[in-house]
Amino acid sequence: ERRVVIQNARVLKEDWVPQELQHRDGDLQHLSGELKPISHGLGAKNIIITGPSGTGKTTVAKYIVRQLDQEVLGIHWGYVNAISETSKSAIIYSLVRDAGRANDLRPEGTSTALLLDRLRDLDEHFVGIIDEVDVLDDERTIQALWEIPNVTLVLICIDDDDFFADLDSRVASRIRGSAKVTLEKYGHDELVDILWGRIDAGLASGVVEEGTVDHIADVAAGDARHAITLLRRSVRDAVENGDESLTIENVRPVQDDAREEMHKRAVNKLGTHQRHLYEIINDAGEIGASELHARYEQRVADPRVKSTRRKYLQSLEYYQLIEPSGSTRARQYRHREP
Repeated sequence: ERRVVIQNARVLKEDWVPQELQHRDGDLQHLSGELKPISHGLGAKNIIITGPSGTGKTTVAKYIVRQLDQEVLGIHWGYVNAISETSKSAIIYSLVRDAGRANDLRPEGTSTALLLDRLRDLDEHFVGIIDEVDVLDDERTIQALWEIPNVTLVLICIDDDDFFADLDSRVASRIRGSAKVTLEKYGHDELVDILWGRIDAGLASGVVEEGTVDHIADVAAGDARHAITLLRRSVRDAVENGDESLTIENVRPVQDDAREEMHKRAVNKLGTHQRHLYEIINDAGEIGASELHARYEQRVADPRVKSTRRKYLQSLEYYQLIEPSGSTRARQYRHREP
């Protein structure tokens, strides 16, 4: 008897990196060309990948670096998300760990200079992907990594203008020379293709109706992360019900659940200080900027400076966890329901 059967559950997770990336050929060729010198034992240009949420920035970065790793002997690569690890030493420790050079070091208390030496002393080239780089507390993190000859950086952010605006002008002028790729939102048909790619790789054949995939792509409106989350929740619903096929009737009841899951995932990713700001806004429902900063300063032993907090608030807005309103002077922040 026919039933919806999952053959590979990993494929339905949003952080799964497929063997083949659809609708990003031009971007991948561009990136591949920029990283090419590494395969000849030379340094490569650093890279900035920008674009709105759900455009596959992280997937594209991991895909292209993983491809390089498969083609070239003697490279290491690492990935860190700056929203979870905002301090300079935590970022660099994470990359050194991915390079396999942190086994004898503790995450706390190891000097940044020692960590940087570990990367400098690698015989191989190192490619470091730093996601959400626009929320970094300390631009010297980028500068220090930048200055190591055998390190190439792939920096991911929403909007490079915002990112540059907060940087010291000397650092900004150097980073502006990076190769840049801007990813646009996916079109409806492109999202449909991406979903079918996951379905073909993850589910038994012939159990998904075309209209279902169309509907998921409609609801997700160009956001691949949303589409994949909704697909996974719908499949789970169909499997639990023992349904013969995946229909729109499996999708509709879980649309709110999918949004909630994305909301929760975004909250779980937050570093300590972003989480404090988020919780203060959440508890208040709505709060003025000056009151928010006052409560934050009472609550936190080592408060970050205001310019850094503004970056954090920007990232909370980007993740649709909060909604600001009003001018800079009279700014209000409201908790946003999923």
